[in-house]
Amino acid sequence: MTTQISIDAAKRAMRTDMDRVRSALSAARCETGAGMLKETGLSFAAPSSRAIISGYAAIGTELNLWPLLEMLAASGHPIALPVTVGKGAPLIFRTWKPETPLKTGAFCVPVPDENSPELEPEILLVPLLAFDKKGFRLGYGAGFYDRTLARLRAHGSVTAIGIAFDEQQVEAVPHDAYDEALDWMLTPSGPIKIER
Repeated sequence: MTTQISIDAAKRAMRTDMDRVRSALSAARCETGAGMLKETGLSFAAPSSRAIISGYAAIGTELNLWPLLEMLAASGHPIALPVTVGKGAPLIFRTWKPETPLKTGAFCVPVPDENSPELEPEILLVPLLAFDKKGFRLGYGAGFYDRTLARLRAHGSVTAIGIAFDEQQVEAVPHDAYDEALDWMLTPSGPIKIER
């Protein structure tokens, strides 16, 4: 029987490996990947014309969402960015527009300030280190997206779309009972529907 200690150790080892994989991608690959996300858009998830979409401000070697988010905002979608409000708490989401000034939030993540109204997203674009074909994702270990997805799903319908380079797919992500699976993956090669 797999113990909690072995799951935690497997997650730590995979984080190290996948951080190395993502960091090895060329600048050209990263720039092309961001453009391909914009070209694909989110029509595969069939959002309503005014669906509220939460993105993220990429940090480090995460796949850059700005071109996609700017396009979605220009097409009339209200856009939000996640904000960490405390250890063990779900994320909240604050309104973002291309002209919105950002400040440095927790973990050095750029976030809108307190003057930006809160929104409840219908589509959540989720950063990650690794993903598998069952929709499990490896995050950074704090559990913010798992808690947030659990809360959003308990209160209504939300579509969770993982954002990653194709190179971040693995055979199986070690996961716990509390890990929330994604509904879709979006990579530069296109969308992947998660079948559960």
